[in-house]
Amino acid sequence: MGRRWVFLIGLVGAVWLLGSGHGGQQPPVTAAQRCFCQVSGYLDDCTCDVETIDRFNNYRLFPRLQKLLESDYFRYYKVNLKRPCPFWNDISQCGRRDCAVRPCQSDEVPDGIKSASYKYSEVANNLIEECEQAERLGAVDESLSEETQKAVLQWTKHDDSSDNFCEADDIQSPDAEYVDLLLNPERYTGYKGPDAWKIWNVIYEENCFKPQTIKRPLSPLASGQENTFYSWLEGLCVEKRAFYRLISGLHASINVHLSARYLLQETWLEKKWGHNITEFQQRFDGILTEGEGPRRLKNLYFLYLIELRALSKVVPFFERPDFQLFTGNKVHDAEKKMLLLEILHEIKSFPLHFDENSFFAGDKKEANKLKEDFRLHFRNISRIMDCVGCFKCRLWGKLQIQGLGTALKILFSEKLIANMPESGPSYEFHLTRQEIVSLFNAFGRISTSVKELENFRNLLQNIH
Repeated sequence: MGRRWVFLIGLVGAVWLLGSGHGGQQPPVTAAQRCFCQVSGYLDDCTCDVETIDRFNNYRLFPRLQKLLESDYFRYYKVNLKRPCPFWNDISQCGRRDCAVRPCQSDEVPDGIKSASYKYSEVANNLIEECEQAERLGAVDESLSEETQKAVLQWTKHDDSSDNFCEADDIQSPDAEYVDLLLNPERYTGYKGPDAWKIWNVIYEENCFKPQTIKRPLSPLASGQENTFYSWLEGLCVEKRAFYRLISGLHASINVHLSARYLLQETWLEKKWGHNITEFQQRFDGILTEGEGPRRLKNLYFLYLIELRALSKVVPFFERPDFQLFTGNKVHDAEKKMLLLEILHEIKSFPLHFDENSFFAGDKKEANKLKEDFRLHFRNISRIMDCVGCFKCRLWGKLQIQGLGTALKILFSEKLIANMPESGPSYEFHLTRQEIVSLFNAFGRISTSVKELENFRNLLQNIH
């Protein structure tokens, strides 16, 4: 749709603005008065604009999505936070209390969630447990029923699937534990400085598609690099450009969360969390970031569209009669599935979905090579999450990367593409409970970020 970008960014100092048919000198505008977080207009490589997303998310989707994520099925996430970093050994562990993660005790997690990875129904649960036992034996036991033998073979095939964009966490490890996401919210922990920047530097500099001679402007200190970097970025093919924008959008979303749930005050009795406008400005103000901040916010909206499209595409998978949000509470599970389907049908009604068919098109051999490079780069980023020194940051990083990886799997899975939308998804296409929980929670984080931008705009407008 072209580059119809409009950023409502004020300028520092005395500037000339066009008035009602004549020029007029205006008083200096402070950073607090600039409504820099109000990006508007169309997004690159999309047919959608920011205003449409704001209205749809903030007033139609966000409240119901938050209610769904508070339910038992979605609040408990199994994760191994003790996996060693595969790339370097000098990890400085964050010793702050706010960096710690409180895992669940065994009796806190519903029995239906703990018993197996797949929870479509009680019958499926019993079958999967039998499959898991057979898989642990290292071979398909011929004494098993024919149905179970087929399921075991399918299970192994699924584990080796080239559809996956993330390296699977070893949730069967003794070190893997359930975490209540509601009791371990994503917020500012104090984890920053060289250790945090090292993670993002490795992600951007070694895993995004770009020449080593081109440095990404990570901070305002990277003066003068913005135009060089972005002129080169615009010359990339749409897939490689999108890869960078997805990572940048995720980075922006995380920074919105940290600014919105910031430790404002601490006493020996309590902690006060809330919106830190100064922190938000330092990360997104167009002047303070030399034009980088508004680009980050545009990328956040791009990420929103990608994950929204994945959810709309996979609706038939969740409409299957045998799919349940299984926790063991039949009435509760039925109610939550109904809410889930209401949300998914709302998402499907969105008028300006991203068109993933523009990706990996053209010559099939070249397209497949590009897709595989894309997938391997993303898998590598999923491994980098085990190098994060703050355990709470590692938890939410792993979850959100897995959620985005699941969205990409949905968008580009050959098993899903070949069987939709006419006949519904192939029964060869699977999503584990881990993938489902991460997919919706990751989108919930992006949805929250879009809502928080509205909150920050209101706060900034009230500053006089």
